Amino acid sequence: MLEHDVIIVGGGLAGSRAAVEIARKNPSLNVAVVAKTHPIRSHSVAAQGGIAASLQNVDPEDSWKAHAFDTVKGSDYLADQDAVEILAKEAPDVIIDLEHLGVLFSRLPDGRIAQRAFGGHSHNRTCYAADKTGHAILHELVNNLRRYGVHIYQEWYVMRLILEDGQAKGVVMYHILDGEIVVLRAKAVMFATGGYGRVFNTTSNDYASTGDGLAMAAMVGLPLQDMEFVQFHPTGLYPAGVLISEAVRGEGAYLINSDGDRFMANYAPSRMELAPRDITSRAITLEISAGRGINMDGTAGGPFIYLDLRHMGREKIMSRVPFAWEEAHRLLGIDAVNKPMPVRPTAHYSMGGIPTNTDGRVWASADSLVDGLFAAGECACVSVHGANRLGSNSLLECVVYGRRTGAAIAEFVEGRKLPDIEEEPYIQEAREQIQGLLDRSGEYRIDFLRQQFQDTMTEHCGVFRSQNVMQEGLEKLKQLQEQYQEVYLDDKGKLWNTEIIEALELRSIIVVGETILSSALSRQESRGAHSREDFLQRNDEQFLRHTLAYYSLAGIDISYRPVAVTMFEPQERKY
Repeated sequence: MLEHDVIIVGGGLAGSRAAVEIARKNPSLNVAVVAKTHPIRSHSVAAQGGIAASLQNVDPEDSWKAHAFDTVKGSDYLADQDAVEILAKEAPDVIIDLEHLGVLFSRLPDGRIAQRAFGGHSHNRTCYAADKTGHAILHELVNNLRRYGVHIYQEWYVMRLILEDGQAKGVVMYHILDGEIVVLRAKAVMFATGGYGRVFNTTSNDYASTGDGLAMAAMVGLPLQDMEFVQFHPTGLYPAGVLISEAVRGEGAYLINSDGDRFMANYAPSRMELAPRDITSRAITLEISAGRGINMDGTAGGPFIYLDLRHMGREKIMSRVPFAWEEAHRLLGIDAVNKPMPVRPTAHYSMGGIPTNTDGRVWASADSLVDGLFAAGECACVSVHGANRLGSNSLLECVVYGRRTGAAIAEFVEGRKLPDIEEEPYIQEAREQIQGLLDRSGEYRIDFLRQQFQDTMTEHCGVFRSQNVMQEGLEKLKQLQEQYQEVYLDDKGKLWNTEIIEALELRSIIVVGETILSSALSRQESRGAHSREDFLQRNDEQFLRHTLAYYSLAGIDISYRPVAVTMFEPQERKY
């Protein structure tokens, strides 16, 4: 049996920042990061636009309180305001700390960190490294993992969480290279496994974003919070689905329909292209539905609208948003200096996740904590985003709450002994699970079933939702769950068998997808990213509360917990 003082599952921004903080607080602790990819390949590296903080480098009128208000308003008042206060207050400090760790932010002419406009923010507070901000931050954090002697298990897939008598004791993990299965025990376990965009058929997320951490938590009986709130980013490059950063609109790009109109004037006149993402995604979807979308030949009635950068000029495009230009050129052969980009909403971010308190400790129910289990980043839901996340707050959440959770873990493990685990039953169960997949002579390829599932989620739980459509989707998901027992693998070997990982990831996708749909069915209102055609209004009286969804093979049980309202009373959300 392998053992460490602390295991962190996930090598992205939240996990890496937590590991660095634990090592800083107590260098004697033995910390391990387990990642199914190399940490540098974590999806955090794809974050483009920036990280918000009220540094006041560009706008001296900005403040942490203004940042907090924008975040709460953007969340459609579902964010926990105590958690938002921490996020906004600690933001400037974590930016300076990242700079000291070596992150190369873009600069103003006088040498200070540059800041730009972003959707839903009332001040120019988004710090950035051109349009490769996640890349810049993650590289430095991973370098610091080496510096602090953190052990990295790269390309190991964690199959299950070991939770006994309310205590997290470790994990069971599978080595993708050679099929080795081991139990790894620790005094504390942290999940930082990222999001679940691959539940949908068109997403900006990488292929590894399959919601594994959330599924593992759900399968040991822990609740998932606010899973109905899935952010669709307005500008996914059509038809690829990859992200064209909000930074492009922050730098002045327009959204135009087939008539050549900047249609956001009809939906959010005060913010135009920099309205919050839920509002902008709905606006684009409505324009397309009304026949004002565009076809590849430029005619009306098509499946996308244009993101127009042409008026910005080559110099500004190439210096401020070079990666966005590169993506359009590489994937579609479009030179955005001369031609607009085809875009439409793409599944992007999960506001919901494993519920935690502000120290990253995981809730077992509305009022009890799991002993020894922590979570942070996109897989967690401390609820700083509520029903809709503002752009450039996700990297901030990873760093602020990665740091806080790391500090809490360092304190938590002080004086604790390693837990007792009888490892053989866990090893045997995992071996049987893997062998069962290899021996199965089913009738469905993994790719076929995954595509069916993703198409169902996109069709039945997309930007707009309704009771009948979602109910039908849930019934389809049940059929697909049964068909999962009939998947077969072509590769029967143990060495670098990526089909085994795909089969395990598909199980995660199925668990997460059913939880999303069930949570969405129960929330009979429209709030933030959850927009129902049969319940058009926000309903604070009944639904100003967090959804807790408990998974089982028999179905999903839904309960609720209150929202922390400490600073700003809910009001109508207008832009």
